[in-house]
Amino acid sequence: MSTAPTEPAAPQTTPVPAGVEQIVLGHGPHRLGAWRSEPATGAPRSVLVAVHGRAMSPGYFAGPIAPHTSLLALATALGHTVLAVERPGYGLSRATLPRGLPLAEQARLLRLSLADYAEPNPVGAGFFLLGHSDGGKTALHLAGEPWPGTTPADRLLGLDLNGCGWHYAPAAAHFPDTLGDGAGELNWGPLRLYPGGTFRASRALLREVPAAEEEETARWPARFPAAAARVRCPVRLTFGEHEGWWCLDRDELGAVAACFTGTRRPVVERLAEAGHNLSLGLAAPLYHARALAFLEECLAAAPSDRPG
Repeated sequence: MSTAPTEPAAPQTTPVPAGVEQIVLGHGPHRLGAWRSEPATGAPRSVLVAVHGRAMSPGYFAGPIAPHTSLLALATALGHTVLAVERPGYGLSRATLPRGLPLAEQARLLRLSLADYAEPNPVGAGFFLLGHSDGGKTALHLAGEPWPGTTPADRLLGLDLNGCGWHYAPAAAHFPDTLGDGAGELNWGPLRLYPGGTFRASRALLREVPAAEEEETARWPARFPAAAARVRCPVRLTFGEHEGWWCLDRDELGAVAACFTGTRRPVVERLAEAGHNLSLGLAAPLYHARALAFLEECLAAAPSDRPG
């Protein structure tokens, strides 16, 4: 029987892949770091904003073990710019926000940072959000921020969430520490789901969880329905077959989808042979391809900004 690895305890520096640059979003005291990957030629078709999970960092989306699992590489090959952002309290902003921010305030700061980014940079048809785990919580709040949609710079095309549900599973109810050794099975699932060397390499991805974010963990089930109801863009949700953090029976998944009252009922998928950390697993290319296919659907439904 396979067992989950012990969680790495010491964050290290994450190598930045070729073709990816580290940039700063926003101005003023609370600037955010991000990894940016752009299409090789031409203006982007959209900007995909990838939001990392609890105790993670942007390298999560960059295929740290197997290049073919990189969301950044696949999305840019299809003509999109990717911004893999550092959430407030992580990375660059740790110095000015040592306690981080509550989820809703994280979303407001990210919204301002993206508006600032759109001023000098092309954004194609608009922004598309992809959030993992606790980053999905922030992305859900971000989708509920004002997006007037009158121009591509203020248009939200869609929201893709993975590993982010409503009610915690009994095994997760004590909220084990990702940087300790208590969350290994919840975060990973069976070892066979990941390329060899994943767990050693993942040490470089880990970061300390800001206190303000940690304090909100237990409050999430009470806040999810209202956050979901504020979303107006199309939504897609994915959970790995071996997801351990969330209750995922049929009634629960139906109730999750029903909370999105401001948009069409979202698609909810269970991905076979996948654990919680979808973008690090062998199923990553399939998940990323389906997320980007959803982005194509959102682009097809977006208003045209061509004159005439």
